[in-house]
Amino acid sequence: MTVPAAAEATASPQGACGFLLLDKPAGLTSHACVAKVRRCYGLKRVGHGGTLDPAVTGLLPIALGPATRLLPYLNDGKSYRGVVRLGLTTSSDDLEGELLHQGPVPPLDHQTIEQALAHFRGPILQRPPQVSAVHVGGERAYVRARRGETMELALRPVTLHRLELLAWDPERSELELAVDCSAGTYIRSLARDLGEQLGCGGTLAWLRRTAALGFNLASAVPLERLELAPPPPLLDPLTALNHLGRRALSDLELIPWRCGRALVDSQMQPADTAVAVVGADGQLAGIARADGSGLLLPRLVFAAAG
Repeated sequence: MTVPAAAEATASPQGACGFLLLDKPAGLTSHACVAKVRRCYGLKRVGHGGTLDPAVTGLLPIALGPATRLLPYLNDGKSYRGVVRLGLTTSSDDLEGELLHQGPVPPLDHQTIEQALAHFRGPILQRPPQVSAVHVGGERAYVRARRGETMELALRPVTLHRLELLAWDPERSELELAVDCSAGTYIRSLARDLGEQLGCGGTLAWLRRTAALGFNLASAVPLERLELAPPPPLLDPLTALNHLGRRALSDLELIPWRCGRALVDSQMQPADTAVAVVGADGQLAGIARADGSGLLLPRLVFAAAG
């Protein structure tokens, strides 16, 4: 789903509710970007959808105000363009880490590379990098890795919906890839495992996120735009929920909904289906979940009355 750039919320910064799409530069953490957004809009209630490592650039969706409560209901797929450098391995599976091994790269043609890529398309089990946010014994893996520990991290199921070779530069021993993947996929791990598959080692040299949570990079604004007044307009929360069904409220249903009453589900949707509830004014009123027997139960109610 692509969010049109024109779909903007009109709320003032003080009453902000919507999404801001940032084109994150290299060298900043996602947390630092959120802090800049908080200062720009004068809000405490700000959250991002999917951490980017400091060296990674690209799309960082940020939710403001009540829209932070919508993050669990957004599409969780992500897309990237990246470069894998063959012939070396590092402690972090990217160029930020300590060099562990460097060696020659065998002659490779497109057919050989495609055969290697085929091993990673679709559902796979992937081992996170040593320097990752995975919890190990109550601590983040990266904390233990910085103490010099080496951990045997558990394999995790992920899905690579698309893995396409965009370019092969034999002089630099670099592969450029396009990846569409499920949440929780580590492109650094893909670089490491692809290098192993090719028999020469590999590490991530460069990465840019091009899509996340149903948004794409084309609608993003540069971080320096936050220094200008007025703040960038926000995307309407409904634009992030196009993948959900809709239930329009009548004028008579609005007050009972805000008081936490269930709605009639005339479509008899399967149990646990999430539905966006929209007021007669066209504004998002909340999220309901079908119970499978003809009712839509409130799960998130905006402007709740009780």
